[in-house]
Amino acid sequence: MGRLWQTLILMEAYPVFEYLPFETLISKTQKKYYDALSKADKTGKSIVFIEYMLTLIDESLGNMLALKNVTMNDSDRVDYYLSLHKTEFTRKDYMQVFKDISTATASRDLKNGVQQKKIIKTGEYNKAIYKPVKTG
Repeated sequence: MGRLWQTLILMEAYPVFEYLPFETLISKTQKKYYDALSKADKTGKSIVFIEYMLTLIDESLGNMLALKNVTMNDSDRVDYYLSLHKTEFTRKDYMQVFKDISTATASRDLKNGVQQKKIIKTGEYNKAIYKPVKTG
C-alpha cells in the first residue's frame, strides 16, 4: 500500500512516474528491498530505504532516457509498454508513453500485439480496451 501512495504522490508532482516500472525493479531486487525496510524499521530511520528507492528511481529514469536513443519497432514498443504492468489501457494511454508515434502507428502496434497474442482487444475504434495476455 505504501508503494501505491508513493507512486501516486510522485505522479501528482511529476507525471513521468506513471511510466516508471517500479514494481518490476523492486521484484528484481526483492531481497535488497526487504533488507532496506528491515534496517529502517530496526533503526527507526528511513535513510537506508530512501537511498534504496532513490537508486531505483535513478535506474528507472536512466532506462527511460536510454530508450530515447533506441529505435524501436512495433514489437519492442508493445513489450516495453507491457513491462509497465498496466492491467488495461487504450490507444491514447499507449501514445502517452510513445509520444513521437502517430495514431496510425499506435493502431498498427496494438493490432500486431493482438496478432502476436501479447494483448487482447475488446471494443472497436477509439473505444477499444487492451489487456495483457496472462502467461503462466
